[in-house]
Formats: sequence, structure tokens, C-alpha cells
Amino acid sequence: MSKSLKRVTRALREAGIAAEVLEMDGSTRTAAEAAAQAGCAIDQICKSVIFCGEDSGVARLFLTAGGNRVCAETASTLAGERLGKADAALIRAQTGFAIGGVAPVGHLSPIRAWFDPRLMDFEVVYAAAGTPRHIVPIPPGEILRLTGAEKADFTG
Repeated sequence: MSKSLKRVTRALREAGIAAEVLEMDGSTRTAAEAAAQAGCAIDQICKSVIFCGEDSGVARLFLTAGGNRVCAETASTLAGERLGKADAALIRAQTGFAIGGVAPVGHLSPIRAWFDPRLMDFEVVYAAAGTPRHIVPIPPGEILRLTGAEKADFTG
């Protein structure tokens, strides 16, 4: 089991969540791939989108429904600083995850997060579990609780 996957399963267990991490036959790197693997609607995929504060250099996490796109301008307003694209090295260094496997929980260090209310339309959503082939079905309210994310409308 990878270190990333272990961090996610430990974070879930320590939070008292008995969610079963699923290993998929194919890639779950994109929302479309994850939805196809899980057999669910694309908006049932909880995407973890990472931006980088242009002044602070700090990663920011936006959890959004799979079919939505994060509006960088709105996200910047929420974060209180201009946000830019986070590169793979920054994502790995600050979250401990590779692109395509960034989970909402189990980060190397605390991360400020925002949560797309669209996810609350579902009883269960599927989030990355630390690798590009593992996902975890979980009630969206539990993701919100575990991440301490702020509910906000940041899609466009």
C-alpha cells in the first residue's frame, strides 16, 4: 500500500469513518475516468483542485463536483490573494499527493479548503484516495466535516 493511500485510510479511520477505499481497474485521474470506473454521474465525483497563492506560495484546495470548473477569479477572491496554477512539485510537496490522486484528507500539512455546495445534492460522492487508481465513496457532509472546508460558490 502506498504512503499516500495509507495517509488517507488512516485519516478516515481516525475520524471514525468506515468508508471502504476501492481500487479501480482503470485510471481515476480525471473526473470522467473516475465516474466511468465508479459507475456514477460525473457530478458525484468530488474533484480536489489545487491552486497556489501567487504571493504566499501556499496551496489552496477547492473541492468541486466533477462536472464543474473552478473560476480562478472567484477562487482568488475567496482566498484573499491571487491564485495561480499549482505545479506537480508544489502539489506533491505541500499535500503529499501526485496529480490525479489528491484526496480531500490525509494531506502532509493543513490546507485551507472550499467546498462546492453541488456535492451536497448526493447521498454519496466519490473522492480520490491518494493514488490515480483508488477512490472512496463517502457522504459529502463527512468530507465537509473532515476538511473544515468553507461552503462557497466558486464555479463558473
